[in-house]
Amino acid sequence: MKAIGFKKHLPIEEEASLEMFDISKSEPKGRDLLVRVQAVSVNPVDTKIRGGSEGTEEAEPQILGFDAAGVVESVGGEASLFQPGDEVYYAGSNQRSGSNQQYHLVDERVVGRRPAQLSMAESAAMPLTAITAYEALFDRIGIVPERNRGASVLVLNGAGGVGSIAIQLAKWAGLNVVATASREETTAWCEQMGADKVINHHQPLFKQLQDAGYDGVDYILCFTDTAQHWSGMAECIRPQGTICSIVETEEPLPLTDLQAKSAAFMWEFMFTRPMYQTEDMIRQHVILDELADLFDQATIKPTLTETLTPLNAEQMKEAHRRVESGKTIGKIVLEHWQ
Repeated sequence: MKAIGFKKHLPIEEEASLEMFDISKSEPKGRDLLVRVQAVSVNPVDTKIRGGSEGTEEAEPQILGFDAAGVVESVGGEASLFQPGDEVYYAGSNQRSGSNQQYHLVDERVVGRRPAQLSMAESAAMPLTAITAYEALFDRIGIVPERNRGASVLVLNGAGGVGSIAIQLAKWAGLNVVATASREETTAWCEQMGADKVINHHQPLFKQLQDAGYDGVDYILCFTDTAQHWSGMAECIRPQGTICSIVETEEPLPLTDLQAKSAAFMWEFMFTRPMYQTEDMIRQHVILDELADLFDQATIKPTLTETLTPLNAEQMKEAHRRVESGKTIGKIVLEHWQ
């Protein structure tokens, strides 16, 4: 079967940065599903893995990809959540071969039923970013929809893949949402997603909040450079507020900046549950099914902005180029294997 990956970590401009490989199709065991992949999307983590450790060679082809939508082909002996023929979507695990292959093994506990009202491409755009945003808001910060109605949240990089869905989920939960963007088109996108106010993350954050009538915010979701925005976030967070980030830092963060406010800081990493096989790993199945309901009810909308076809190495390179440019809005999806 066909798969897209690499054997050497290279810049995307290099011919061998991404290649088509012919690999064997595996049979599912245990709680695994074998999914016939019909659409995949590209996330920044894909480009980081491909370009990291530049020049290093791998013994076997490394197949990238996390987000996928497709049809269950067969199931392992212990699988009980899905049957052959079911349409599904998921973000998978960073500990296993990726979804950029025609048939993909994935643990059913991190798989959800595909939203019936979305296309296969729209569905493939959503799992990684939607799980990340959902976990950050509701599992990490602990927001309870309706109970926290009226509280404020600052979403840094609101036009990115995670920010786009986080704005919508925060509005669904009843929060007042301030998002950041730096261009006219990204500002318009954040407003389209439901942001109550949009400010520029290249300018002092707290001053802009004050000008907009805010004395600070209760929560902050950081979906961009954590270290770069640390002092601004520490200034903007209200006493006893919470900051949650998904972007790693090279140097330790000065957490004492939050001490006087008794503010909290935490990380969100959507691969934690499958990576450590946590007891609540099935939580991601539950989250994806709840998100499917929200999509089907049109409470939230998909953030797909571009679909590339066919699904081959050259189009995957183009998707990586666009993601690496840092100028993409929403999500890029590839479909139709060639």
